[in-house]
Formats: sequence, C-alpha cells, structure tokens
Amino acid sequence: MPANPAVISAIDNVPDTPGRVAIVDIGSNTVRLVVYDAPTRLPIPIFNEKAECGLVRGMHETGRLNPDGVVEALRSLKRFSLLSKSMNVEKMTLLATAAVREAEDGGKFVNRISESLGLDVRVLSGDEEARLSALGLMSGRRHIDGLLADIGGGSVDLVEVNKGQFGRSGTLPLGHLRLRDLSGESGIEAMRIVEDSLRGIPWLSQIKGRNLFLVGGGCRALARLFIAQANYPLHVIDGYKIRRGDARRLCKVIVGMGPESKWGLSDISKGRLASLPFTAAVMNGLLDACRAKKAVFSGFGMREGQLLELLPQEVRDQDPLLAGCAAMAERTGRFSMTGEEIFSWMAPLFAKKRDADSRLRMAACMLSDIGWSEHPDYRAEHTFLRALRLPFAGLSHHDRVYLALTLFVSYKGDPENTVIAPVHSLLQDDDLGRAETVGNALRLAYTLSGSAPGLLPMTRIELSDDLVTLNLSKKVSEEREIFTSEAVERRLNKLARSMGRRGRVI
Repeated sequence: MPANPAVISAIDNVPDTPGRVAIVDIGSNTVRLVVYDAPTRLPIPIFNEKAECGLVRGMHETGRLNPDGVVEALRSLKRFSLLSKSMNVEKMTLLATAAVREAEDGGKFVNRISESLGLDVRVLSGDEEARLSALGLMSGRRHIDGLLADIGGGSVDLVEVNKGQFGRSGTLPLGHLRLRDLSGESGIEAMRIVEDSLRGIPWLSQIKGRNLFLVGGGCRALARLFIAQANYPLHVIDGYKIRRGDARRLCKVIVGMGPESKWGLSDISKGRLASLPFTAAVMNGLLDACRAKKAVFSGFGMREGQLLELLPQEVRDQDPLLAGCAAMAERTGRFSMTGEEIFSWMAPLFAKKRDADSRLRMAACMLSDIGWSEHPDYRAEHTFLRALRLPFAGLSHHDRVYLALTLFVSYKGDPENTVIAPVHSLLQDDDLGRAETVGNALRLAYTLSGSAPGLLPMTRIELSDDLVTLNLSKKVSEEREIFTSEAVERRLNKLARSMGRRGRVI
C-alpha cells in the first residue's frame, strides 16, 4: 500500500526560502528577540533573548512609558539589531504592543527607534495582537475551539476561535504589570478589578464548555508553577492542560500568597515571579467568566503568528509536526531511506484510513533514525527523551509520550525501564501495545534494509488472522540472501508476537 498522500502532503513541494528572520516583540514588560532559521517548515528559534524593561510600569499614573524602561529598551534594541546583522538576518520585524500603543509618548519612542537604529516598528492594535496570537496558537492546533487570552504586561487580548475560525475579540488594560499597579499589589483588589472589567464583555459566557487557551510569558511562568506543584511528569508547557476547578483553586492560592513568594522556581526571573499573582488573578477571572472546561497553555503565540504571516501559503498549509519531523530527519539521518518509504512498507499492518494514529506513525517513521549516532547502551533512552521534548507544534502531551515510546521500542528499549515510568500516566489503555507494534516494525525495517534506500520496497509484509508474513517469494535466491538472516527472523517473530500472531518468511 503506498503512503497515504493526505498524510505526507504536508512535506511535499516545499519551496526553499533561504535566510533568517528575526521577530522583535516590544512588549509592556519585556523586549524580546527571536531569530528563526530558514523559515520554510516549523518555526524553531535558533536564538531567543529577552530584556525585562517594564515599559508599562507607572503608566497608569503618568500616562507615559517608564523612563528607565525606555533607556533599557533602546539599549537592548541596539544590541538586538547588531546581533541580527551578525547572524545574517535577512528580514527583521519589530512589533510593539499595549504599552507603546497607549502611552502619550509611544509615538515619540517609536520615532527614536527609527532615528537612532533605522528600524521601523509596527504598533499593533489589541485586535491585531490577539489575532496574531491566535494564528501562532493555530500553527500547531488548526481547529482549536474556545477563547484565546494573551495576557501580557499591559493588556489582556481576547479572541474567540470557532474550530479554527476567528470570532469576536476584545482587549482590556489588565496586563499583569498594570494590574499590579492598579491594585496596589493587593491580590483581593486585583481579583475585584478583573471581575468588574470582564462584566463588560458579555459574550464571554458563550464560551462555556469549551477551552481557554493561554498565551504570553506570564502564562508560561504560571504553567511552570502548576506543573511543579502538581508534580506533573512532563515539563513541556505547550499543550499542558488543567481542569477549570483545579486551575481556579491554584490561582486563588497564588493570588493569596502575594508577590513576595518565591515558589522554589529558580528558572523564572524575580520580576516574573512577583507578577505571578496578578497573572493568576486574570486567569481566575477569565475561567469564572467564560466557564471554560479546561485551561490549555500554549508555547506559541504572537511572534509565531507574525512569522507564519511571512511565509508562503503553501508552507503555512503544511502539517507542523510532519514538516518538523522531515526537517529533523534531513539533518540527522545516515542514509536517504525516507520515512515515507518505511510508512508505505508497514502500511499492511494497520487499518487503511487516515487518522491520528497514521499521522503519529508517519512521524515515527520520519524520526526513526535520529538515535543512530548515540552510544548503543544509551541509544533507546536518549532517543526517548529527545522525542519527548521535541520543540514542535501539533503534539499533545499524550502524543509526545506515545511517539517517544514508539521510538524507544524501535531502539530495543524495555517498556518497563524506569525512564519511562514517570510518564505512563499520560498514556491510554492500548498505547503500549500499539507503540510496541510500530516500534518493532521499525526495527525490522532497518534490519532488512540496513537503512539503505530502495531495499525495503523489494520485500512485502502481509497480515492475516494468525500470521505476520514477510513475503520474498518472487525473489531469486541471490536476491533473497540479502534479506534472510537469523536477526531478520528474530525481529519478525517479535513483531508478530506484539500483534498476537506468529511470524513466517515465504
């Protein structure tokens, strides 16, 4: 059976768009530079640095940008400009958000950037900021349904997403830094301000039963705290979910603890830690107002949305997971045997339909050679951990664990290994058996071919009620010899046992 064209179309006909793209986010709290290399597939940063400038601090009293923050922002932007030139960046885009668009001297600040650095700044409206954040979120989840909230330092930008289509939107001056100032650093007052403000957006109640998607640096810090407090087994923010009731209870605890709490999180800056209660106050208010089923955290947002807008439509339409796997395979594989070749060969073992399983199976085929250069004693473990932490969009936490386990098995890993145990709780009932089948099929494929291209299609795998058959019947004796060995039979039998069948070579 040939590879399903619907599954692999995301990686076909990829236009080459050489060069590097830099996105600079001039936010209310931080100024951040992210550089992406050859953005023709998945937006994986090759450089990411932020400076905490706090442009919005004190703005509710003065109406102007924080003077110290302006100095720090200009200094950081000059450094970012010089770094980008040294990195041979071909296109640099500067985006400014709530603090700059609302400050009395925001225009003057933009002019200073233009005059001193020769850089143009695009000042986003609240609706534009929300739309770009939603676009970044949908770079990994095309059919999301619910409310997206981008909680920045100066504003909260909201957009309704109806199964991938933009709906109503709004913006509120309730960013965590501004809310901290407005409330006098009082958590109770912050929650009251949020509750009163959200009453002005009556359509939020229509989100009930759907999900609240959370974007922004403050939300990512909050997710780290949730993960640590729950002793959650996977420290990946993108795709982390928490039920509404659990999230609200944690938010109220965080608000009550106040801005001086350290929480034992050494990887979060002091300024971000101090703002956590106010981010939590906004999140709690949103969950209460929209009655969302779950809160879902995203590792992708406005910057990725802007990058996506720069790409050709045919690239934007690619499956982000498969595109990312294809790029990684090109960099790490030994030979030119492709994932599509393996996927087509093992297709007779599985149902002939396109579904989530076939997509993950294709991803596993593409990544099946990424561990070849590791030490044999640690190959399975290193491959498992590498796959578990892939910087790719389009993977739920369940999918990450399942994909990593499949590759672990393909490198002869024991599913009872202690490295696997912590994430077992994220698997579903039949995942282990399915992962063993795909992993053992991958191992057999590499044993048959030595990972050299063109050999695997010369064999045929067949499935019947009680047999998994390796069919070599049309080969002359000289051709058969390359495919027949004790190792081939042993791995065929292991594959067959994982499917409750016997192995046979004909």
